[in-house]
Amino acid sequence: MTILHSLIFGIVEGVTEFLPISSTAHLEIAQRLLNIASTDFVKSFEIAIQLGAITAVVLLYKKKLFSSIRYFRNIILAFIPTAIIGFSLYKIIKNFLFGNLYIAALMLLIGGIIIIFYERKTKNKVDNASLKTIEALTVKELLTIGCAQALAVVPGVSRSGAVIISGRMLGLNQKLITEFSFLLAIPTMLAATAYDLLKSGFYFSSGDWTNLVIGFAAAFITALFAVKWLLDYIKTHNFTAFGYYRIALGILLFLLLIL
Repeated sequence: MTILHSLIFGIVEGVTEFLPISSTAHLEIAQRLLNIASTDFVKSFEIAIQLGAITAVVLLYKKKLFSSIRYFRNIILAFIPTAIIGFSLYKIIKNFLFGNLYIAALMLLIGGIIIIFYERKTKNKVDNASLKTIEALTVKELLTIGCAQALAVVPGVSRSGAVIISGRMLGLNQKLITEFSFLLAIPTMLAATAYDLLKSGFYFSSGDWTNLVIGFAAAFITALFAVKWLLDYIKTHNFTAFGYYRIALGILLFLLLIL
């Protein structure tokens, strides 16, 4: 992996991490297009640079993040299902799911259909949950959202997409659940990166660490713009366009794989 590859990966991660289009699938596609072998380092790199995107969220939401104990507690509660599944299935996720573009393509298609179906079903409904806050989320809602996020261990599912759609199905406001998807990524990605580096980081070369730093920085900068753009976008739009994008990308990916 070259410095240019690290830069490209970081940009792809930063742009796609918080959109409901699956950053993992996009990183896998980039890896294939750049003809980069799926080594243990590349798999760890794809996990670790997500920390750059998460740092952007910490910077943007630092005041809210530590505004109250209940606010912080609710984020951790929603993280618990993902932690349990992620740690339990770590080897399966890294060795069998990462790099499987057929699964990624299928999940892109299924996720896109679910998004479009839900948005059409609720098209004429009034958003009555606009006054609810993150502090007011119940334990049941938090664990339900956390279980939905845990599905994102499968490439192509989209962590943010699973959180957003599950939250909308619970009747939560679009802006609220979108911001919560940003914040819930913090403990999720911190834990995933720390655990993976603990398992493999001590075997990285100096060149590997250089690539990680570059990927981290690129993801951080692009994520700042992506988060701000998405918050502005959802003021006047729903997520239907992302559903169509997922379907188109899934079909294209299938065609590339079978041709």
